[in-house]
Formats: sequence, structure tokens, C-alpha cells
Amino acid sequence: MAIPGKANGKRTIAVIGGGAVGVATASFLLRDGHDVVLIERGGIGDSASFGNAGVLAPSSVVPMSMPGTLAKVPGYLLDPLGPLSIRWRYLPTLAPWLIRFVKAGTQAGVRHQARALKPLLDDSFSAWLPLVRNATNDALIHREGFLAVYRTEADFQGDALGYQLRRDNDIPYEILRGQDLRDFEPSISPDYTIGVIFRQCGHTVNPNRLVRTVAEALQRDGGRIATAEVRGFVHDGVTLRGIETDQGVIPADAAVVAAGAHSKKLAALLGDDVPLDTERGYHVLIADPETRPQRPILDATAKFVSTPMETGLRMAGTVEFAGLDAPPNWTRADYLMTLGRRLFPGLAPSYPQERVSRWMGFRPSMPDSLPVIGRATACPQVVYAFGHGHVGLASAARTGMTVADLLAARPLAFDIAPFAPTRF
Repeated sequence: MAIPGKANGKRTIAVIGGGAVGVATASFLLRDGHDVVLIERGGIGDSASFGNAGVLAPSSVVPMSMPGTLAKVPGYLLDPLGPLSIRWRYLPTLAPWLIRFVKAGTQAGVRHQARALKPLLDDSFSAWLPLVRNATNDALIHREGFLAVYRTEADFQGDALGYQLRRDNDIPYEILRGQDLRDFEPSISPDYTIGVIFRQCGHTVNPNRLVRTVAEALQRDGGRIATAEVRGFVHDGVTLRGIETDQGVIPADAAVVAAGAHSKKLAALLGDDVPLDTERGYHVLIADPETRPQRPILDATAKFVSTPMETGLRMAGTVEFAGLDAPPNWTRADYLMTLGRRLFPGLAPSYPQERVSRWMGFRPSMPDSLPVIGRATACPQVVYAFGHGHVGLASAARTGMTVADLLAARPLAFDIAPFAPTRF
């Protein structure tokens, strides 16, 4: 279903959400010749897009829930500093999502999810390139690969299914052991004996600046940015008229909901009960570190990523389920520093306060690790693009291309049925 044209041929599309997905989507829609207004209640790129690990990884097709997840749930509840933790008070709210999460982790389920994620993540680096080049800032993204490291053979073998999923989806990687690993990445501790390098991956040296720079180019090229909080949709039956905000109604012929963790309530207004929850992620950043890797490194056991940023060395990751309102548990960020020193022995044993910053943000997460991309039930002129979890930055540009094709009624590059809002 294409957007109906106006008498002057100009069509207005509102994109709700100023994160990586929203900004990329708005940029590709503007390239299609639409009048685009990007609506964001806060700062552009200031939510999950601010503090993520910055990795552009086609290799990230492995879902969060895997076979055996159910047996790990008690540990999630008992270990507040584990790679995945759940606050007891939030458990009753999370329970329906958690049941779906566990059910998604079957052999058949994870194979389906990995196949679905493959085209969405395909060559993430190149997907961002036209937007970055248009913003005249190629230096924001680098293609140095992505390295996963393990301390023991047992840890590596524990991820065997994940590597099988990658092989099944034609994602190349190389295994490095012992001295070959140390020669490749001298910054890491010799206690890490196995590494897996994904050479096709890239990263950004500043996720927030990447999103802001592309948004600035959007405005330069004629797109608009409105600071407002969306409260609803104005539509006559299936015909969209505008977006209701706290600043008044913004006229629109079509819209995209890319509001990240806040998308659930907007989808409900359009007739879709989407099981979206939020994973709270943390990071700690060291300015002027004594050592830094050449590329992002995943400690595959502790489940955190260290990325060389233009502002320092960022250690980001872990998952905490506690909702949108609970205060941050800064101990989790501090523990990332402990883990970072284990990975990088060259880091100092302590730092003055002015050299260290901490952050917590909300990943919009679906229980099957697949985002929501598709038309709203009550008004098909509204398209969803949210719920990307750990792959929001990596899949943002490809999502934007897909949404632009969908609204133009062009043939899609891949099947979006696995991302349907009604799949639950």
C-alpha cells in the first residue's frame, strides 16, 4: 500500500523517534522525495543510541534466548551483577515476556530467528555508508572487524550452537589461538586463549555523534525536526491525518513508529498489543586509557563489549530487567570496570573521577530477539520500526531502507513476515 499522493505531489511522513533507527529511516524517506518530519521528545540520539557499544556487526544473528535458557533463570534472579539479571520487584510485570523469551529459545526457534536477522544485519557497515558520506563524516565509522575472546576451551565450546547458526547463515569467521591471538590483539590478557575474528564487521567511534551528524544532514537537506511528545494519532478510519503531540497536531499522510522502548504504548493506540519490554544496559568509559584495543572486543563469557571510542575506551553490555522507572544500579557499571581490567591488564588500578563516566539506557527488546517491522492494524499508513534490542545500531540503516520501500510499495529486499507486529 503506497501513500496516497496530494494534489501538489508532496507527501508528508512523520517519523517518531530520534534514535539510530528513526534518524536512519527519516533520512532514507527524505531521499525518496517525501516531506519528512522527525519527532523526538528529548535530544536526538540521546537514549539507547547514546551509550551502546557502537558495533556494526552482521555476525549478531544469535538470539538472546537459546536452548537451556530456562535452567539459567534462577541464576538471573540471584546474581545482581551477572550478565543478565532480573530485579525481584519487576518479576511479576516481566513474567509474561519472560515466558515468551524462554519459549523462543528452542532449536527450531533460534534457527528461524537467525535466518530472519541475517538480511536485516547484512553488511551493516555498507548500509550506513550512504548516510555517513552524505553527512560528510566518513571518519565516524571504521571497519576493523569484531573480536570475541574466551578464556577456556570449555567457554568456547559452550557457544557452539551460536557458531553453527553463523555458519548456517554464511557468516565468515576465523579462530585464533594462543600466540596468534596475542599477536592480533596485543592489548588483551594472555589469560584469554581463544579468539574469533569477524572481519566484515565495523564500529562507530561515537554512536551519539553518528546519529546527530546524520540528523544534521537531514535538516540541511530539507527534513524537519520537531521537539514534542507524541500522544496519539489522528486518523479517519485507515486514513492518517496527523500526529497528536503535546505541541499540537502535526499533519502527516503516513508515519513511522521508531520510538524504541516507548513504542509499546503507541502501538497499543493503533490496535497492536506488542510484547515489548526494556533491557537496561550500562557502560563505563575511561578517558585517555593507558591501553586500548584496535577494534571492538566481546568478552564472550562475561558478555560485555569494549570499544575504542573517540572519547576513550567504552565497556558496555550486560542486561538488567527492571522497567523504565527504577533507579539505575550503578554497581553494574562499576563491575564493568572490574571486568575490563581483567581483559586489559594495562589499565590502571584506579582512576580519578573526572576520567570515568557511567551511563544507563533502555534497549527496546522483544522476547524472540526480532524487531517489529510492519504496518499497524488500525491504520496501515503507520509503519512500525522498533524493538531491535542489541542490534539497533547495526540494523538501523537496513531497517530504514526497508521502511522506505514498504511505504513506497516497492518490492522488499527480504521477507519481513518474521517481524510482523501480529506474530504473537
